[in-house]
Amino acid sequence: MPRNRSTKIVATLGPASSTYSQIFALAEAGVDVFRLNASHGSQPEHAERYRQIRAVEETIGRPVGVLLDLQGPKLRVGTFAQGAVTLSAGDRFRFDRDPTPGDPRRVCLPHPEIFEGLAPGHELLLNDGRIRLRVRDCGPDHADTEVVVGGTLSDRKGMNVPGTTLALSALSDKDRSDLRFGLALGVDWIGLSFVQRPEDIIEARGLIGDRAHIITKVEKPAALPHLPEIIRLSDAIMVARGDLGVELPPEDVPGLQKRMIRLCRALGKPVIVATQMLESMINEPSPTRAEASDVATAVYDGADAVMLSAESASGNYPVEAVAMMDRIVRRVERDPLYRTIMDADHPRPEATTPDAMSAAARQIAETISATAIATFTTTGSTALRAARERPPVPILGLSARRETARRLALGWGIHPVWTADVESFSEMVERASMIASQEGIGAAGESLIVTAGVPFGTPGATNSLRVITITPDGNRTAPAAGAEAGRPAFEQA
Repeated sequence: MPRNRSTKIVATLGPASSTYSQIFALAEAGVDVFRLNASHGSQPEHAERYRQIRAVEETIGRPVGVLLDLQGPKLRVGTFAQGAVTLSAGDRFRFDRDPTPGDPRRVCLPHPEIFEGLAPGHELLLNDGRIRLRVRDCGPDHADTEVVVGGTLSDRKGMNVPGTTLALSALSDKDRSDLRFGLALGVDWIGLSFVQRPEDIIEARGLIGDRAHIITKVEKPAALPHLPEIIRLSDAIMVARGDLGVELPPEDVPGLQKRMIRLCRALGKPVIVATQMLESMINEPSPTRAEASDVATAVYDGADAVMLSAESASGNYPVEAVAMMDRIVRRVERDPLYRTIMDADHPRPEATTPDAMSAAARQIAETISATAIATFTTTGSTALRAARERPPVPILGLSARRETARRLALGWGIHPVWTADVESFSEMVERASMIASQEGIGAAGESLIVTAGVPFGTPGATNSLRVITITPDGNRTAPAAGAEAGRPAFEQA
């Protein structure tokens, strides 16, 4: 059955959600895409979670997407000889390459790339931004700093270097191992962490090829000047607000979230809003009102998906968190204001036949109150073009490729279905009518819009549109009112 909502839910699996019964309950509560976080857990643990996801998929009979989120390069300080140290405002503190355990005056920083990118005046953030230092003097093997905001610093705490592009690959050795593992497993999406420049995506694409799609996580301010090109090179974007908020002032993040969502919609790329969406539900059975508003804002902004992290991976109420997110999304999408916002600014179609067809499908659906738009797609591009238009009706994404159907589980408003291939236009419209009826999306007598590329199986060649009427048995079609019998209502060969 359809979700009866357009915005999708991504949920992270972990200790609280690894068994078949737990994953099944999460899928039933509303999860469309499951996230495997390579920063936590072993490869064998993730392999078992993947196996359980696919078993659940077979049970529920609906394509389910799987995202393997790579850890990315982690910048961490070394260890301390006597345990944690306390840094106070005004103190001097040194970072160097000496592996000797640190003390209250210095510690090892085993990342030469950081020293190469530093200059006096740069700021360093430690322990998720709780400690702030300013560089006074630096060289290829040291950085002398002054503590601006103090705190307790312990072994291997993380470091952020805001405002500096570091000569680091977005793929560490661990990431490359996890990437090989994930591709062999068959995951649908690869999450690329700490991207700084377009070249990071090009490097990953060379390794991944067409075996999975790339979700670029925007979490480094260094990526922001390159945002349009990064989005074009990616298959989807994640607005990773937690890490962005460490290196940027918190007041900057909401505007960036809206900007990224608008850019992604304009370029037809799915976008996920992530981090701390229902954070209090890690320990509590209900969220704060502010958290509910945060989820709602992402939906009003037009995000394709909203994501849960620790709430579903290690929290005490994983199913309840998903169910709450599902209820918030549904409530927003029933608000007349939501439809007004979605219709306020339709991206201008590119001067291509596929874009023209997608725009026409939305306009016709609105004019004749069609029940859905059905798209036959090989790569998923036809369905995603339809989603870019944010139509007022569901998008039935039909594909003969199971991997495509799974990837479409992330797309706004798309109800993906894995189905047998078709060989003729008449077979295509008959199949669309039957599936719309079987999936609970259309009923007898309702109009259905069907788009596809002819000849069939040609990626990105959407060039045909037909309006049909679903018949009582759901497996035969008749031309809709105004369409000439035996011909598409609008078709370009």
